[in-house]
Amino acid sequence: KSWFHALKTTMPKQRVSALPRQQSLLLPAVINPFVQDTKLSRATVLRCVLIGILLVPLRAILVSLVLMVTWPVSVIITFKYPLKGAVEPMTGWRRFMCKNVMAALGRLYYFAMGFRVVVKGKQVTSSEAPILAVAPHSTFFDGIVCIMAGLPSTVSRVENLATPIFGRFVRCLQPVLVSRKDPDSRKNTIKEIENRAKSGGVWPQLLIFPEGTCTNRSCLITFKQGAFIPGVPVQPVILRYPNKLDTVTWTWQGFGSSTLLLLTLCQPYTTVEIEFLPPCIPSEDEEKSPALFANNVRAVMARALGVPVTDHTYEDCRLMISAGELTLPMEAGLVEFTKISRKLNLKWNNLKKELEGFANIARSCKGGRITIEEFAKFLQLPVNPALEELFALFDRDGDGTVDFREYVIGVTILCRPANTDDVLRMAFRLFDTDEDEKITHEEFTALLRSALGVSHLNMTKLFKEIDADCSGFITFSEFQAFALTHPEYAKLFTTYLELQRYQAIQEASPGDLELSGHCISLDNIEDSTSDKKDD
Repeated sequence: KSWFHALKTTMPKQRVSALPRQQSLLLPAVINPFVQDTKLSRATVLRCVLIGILLVPLRAILVSLVLMVTWPVSVIITFKYPLKGAVEPMTGWRRFMCKNVMAALGRLYYFAMGFRVVVKGKQVTSSEAPILAVAPHSTFFDGIVCIMAGLPSTVSRVENLATPIFGRFVRCLQPVLVSRKDPDSRKNTIKEIENRAKSGGVWPQLLIFPEGTCTNRSCLITFKQGAFIPGVPVQPVILRYPNKLDTVTWTWQGFGSSTLLLLTLCQPYTTVEIEFLPPCIPSEDEEKSPALFANNVRAVMARALGVPVTDHTYEDCRLMISAGELTLPMEAGLVEFTKISRKLNLKWNNLKKELEGFANIARSCKGGRITIEEFAKFLQLPVNPALEELFALFDRDGDGTVDFREYVIGVTILCRPANTDDVLRMAFRLFDTDEDEKITHEEFTALLRSALGVSHLNMTKLFKEIDADCSGFITFSEFQAFALTHPEYAKLFTTYLELQRYQAIQEASPGDLELSGHCISLDNIEDSTSDKKDD
């Protein structure tokens, strides 16, 4: 026990000054692409009110007139035309009316709302590029690209067909239908996309928003693979809204749809730029790997837009909602799901469970970030060198706090690998001073008091948590069961052991080069365990 006391008095407060970090797990260029943070000054609100008094009623009347004409036209086009079963592409007068009459009415609809459309580049034919990949997807107004592209087919939920009036418009597009109630829906959707994409131009082009959810256009998030699985040429289409006041961005945090619609109608005009980039023809490797093809197309679009890419996806939005339900700030749930799940081999349910564990510590923290004091309180231990060192391993950016992303990486890379049977048995023997295969309350308290250099430390509550059967002593099975549900302690035990070795070497040969090498081998535990997960 004496080495613990010596450790407290001679050990520097922080042995780890700068840990090597995997570049692939560093923070993304854009932390939160799902927030709309437009600020409305009093002058802006007043201007919107004054202009809106005139424009909103006028535009509402014009839009209503357009819809009154468009709805019967869409009914005629889709009259007795099947949507399921052996569906064939529209031809003849139906396709003519859809591509010309409906498209013209669609342009008139957006014009009535005050949209000024600028089209750049050239759209290729269905035989040249069967799929149009459109990004960034940031608003319900993005449907304008479908109008300007001549009403290609889309991927749509079955429920959209039941929407009054607009359900008929969707039917004109002959969409690939997705049903949440059908367990085979995803497989059938991909199969239908492949059939249409490889029809040799028989079907019209298929327009897909590969991001799968709306962002604030500050970056391009992970592309879903559906558009890239067929391995056919894809034409990228990029959207820009170069307006002084952003009244269109509709994402997970910010203005609601009705507010944005009203603000947009109050503007003299709203500019949207649609740019058709040259088609991307997949290489042999890209044909075999839809993920590679998706990433390469995304890189092309990001360069054209001048924005970074991140590995956020729709699952991050689900985690945001879960964070809010756990009384955490919504942005606490953002982890770049695609990257974290792939590199750490975690599913959404695993991350949801880790979020609940994080919330137990961070609920009372301002901004949903854990400080070392809150970390120590959760572990029911005082702040000490070993705890500071463990906290530094979690704190990847060195700002003195741990967010959920850092917590997930730390628990997965540092703590769970330390939860081995050998480590737990070694730690158990450390507590079991009389070697009777039982840890008494006295043994447990005495060791931790010495280890932490605190003479008056009440460990009764922690002891009772580990002593599941309330027998008055801790068996190895109880010790192991507690460690499995509290992996932070397992890493803390190994940190104590590492500090013991460090102190022993320091005393034996202070300043020796071997010490430096020894410390590196310990500190690089992150790289040694996670390099296997590198790309």
